[in-house]
Amino acid sequence: MLHMGPRTRVVSFDSSAAMLRALAAHLHGRSLPALGALPGRAEPAAAALGRLINALPAAAREAVYTWSGSREATPPERLAEVRSEEVARWTAGLYPRRDYPAAAIGSSNGAMVHLCAALGIPWLPQTFLVTARRSGISPDEPAEDLEWGRRISPPLLRANPDLALHQMLDPNQDRLMARRMTYLRLKRLRLGETFERFLGATLRRNATIFLVECALRWPTTRLGERHVFQFGGLGGATVREFFGGGPRVEEYLGRYGSRRRWHPPPPDGESPEAEWGFEPALAGDVERFCRERGYRLRRITFEQPEDLSALVADLYRFWYARRGMPEAESLQVGSFILLQPHLAIRRREVPFWMAFNTEPSAEALERYLDAAGPFDNIGLTLFSHGVESVGVVPIGRWRSILGRARRRGAFVGVDAARYPRDFAVFARHHLSLRRSAPPHPLPQPLTPQELEQFLERAGESYPVRWS
Repeated sequence: MLHMGPRTRVVSFDSSAAMLRALAAHLHGRSLPALGALPGRAEPAAAALGRLINALPAAAREAVYTWSGSREATPPERLAEVRSEEVARWTAGLYPRRDYPAAAIGSSNGAMVHLCAALGIPWLPQTFLVTARRSGISPDEPAEDLEWGRRISPPLLRANPDLALHQMLDPNQDRLMARRMTYLRLKRLRLGETFERFLGATLRRNATIFLVECALRWPTTRLGERHVFQFGGLGGATVREFFGGGPRVEEYLGRYGSRRRWHPPPPDGESPEAEWGFEPALAGDVERFCRERGYRLRRITFEQPEDLSALVADLYRFWYARRGMPEAESLQVGSFILLQPHLAIRRREVPFWMAFNTEPSAEALERYLDAAGPFDNIGLTLFSHGVESVGVVPIGRWRSILGRARRRGAFVGVDAARYPRDFAVFARHHLSLRRSAPPHPLPQPLTPQELEQFLERAGESYPVRWS
C-alpha cells in the first residue's frame, strides 16, 4: 500500500499509481523494481516467492491474489480520512525539483507515460484509486455492491468537495479483487493548491501544459451529484456482454459456479470511464490556471486508451533518429502497469503499451506491427490478473505475435505455463529487463519543438487529436 500521511491510502496495483512511480523513477534516472512496492534489493526474493506461488494449484493462486489485494483495502469507517490534497502532496513529492519545459495533466495512460519520459517532464494524474474493504458480497451481485457503496461513500464525498466518485465493479477483469473490496476511483475536478504550487515552482516561463483527455465513456447509474456506479470496464468483455450476457459470459460464470448472466442496476446515463476516462470539469480549471500564469495549453484527445500507443512508438523512432542513434529495431511491449520507460530508453527500444492482455490489446499491437513493418526483436510482458476472463488472449496467440520478429521474439519475465495466473511476473519483468539492459547513456530529452515537428509530419495518421 502507498501511504501518503496519517490518513490517505492509495493502492499500489492501480494504473495511475504504478505509472506515476515509473515515470518519477525515470526522471530521477532509474528504473522501478517490483512496481515500486519493494526496494530493489528485495526484488530477487520477491521473484523467488512468486515462483513458489506459481507452483500452487490454480485455486490456491487465486486465493493468494485475493488476499494480497485485500491487505491494501481501507476499512470503510476510515474513508472519511481520505484527503485529495494529501494524495497531491505525495504525487508532487515523487518528482525531482527542476525546471521543466512542460508538464502533463489528466488521464492515466501508459503510452502517455512513455511520451513524458521522452520529453523529460512530469505527469499529474486526474484519477486515483482507493479500495474499501468488505465481505459477504459476490462479484456477480452488482446491485448489492451498489447499495453498499451508496452507504459508505457520503463521508468520503463530504470531506473532498473537489472529487467525483466513480464506484466500479468489474467481475470480469477484477474478479479476484472484487471478492473482498469495492473499487472507488476518485477524479479530480480542479487542480487544487498543491498541484498549482508544484507547477508554478517547476515550470519554465512560457512552458506548455499537455491536457491528456481520454474520451472513453461507459454506462453508469447516478447515486448522487458527484457519485456514479459503473458496472464493468474496459477489457475483454463488451458493454453488451456486461449488460445483456451472451455465450462467453455464460461459459465464464459457469466455471465459477455462478449464474448465467449478470443483473446490474439499469444505467441512467453515461460518464467518463472510471479508470481511463477524463472528467471534463478539470479542463476548465486547467485553462484558467494557464491563462493566469501565461502557460501554453495543448490538449491531447483520443477515444480508446491504446489510440496513443502507435503514435508514441513512432515518436520514439523519430527521437532516436534525431539523436543520431542506430535505427531502433527492437520493440518493448508493456502491459497495463508492467512498463519500464527508463529501461526502454536505456535499451534503445521502441515502447508499445497495451492496456491489458485481452483481445482489443492484441489487435492494437497487431495493427501497429502491420503498419510499422517487422522489428528485429520483440520483447513482450503480459499482465496477469489471475483469471481466464472473457476476452483474455490465450498464450498461443501471443507466441504467434512474437513470431513476427525477424530475429528474436521473447516473453519478458513471463511464465507462459502459468499465465494468466502468473504472479511472479510482477517482479520478474523488471529483473529480466535490467539484467539485459546495455549501458547506453540516456539521450537528450525530446524537446516540445521536436514533438511539434513530428506531429506536423504525421498529419492525421493517428486517431489522436492535438489542439
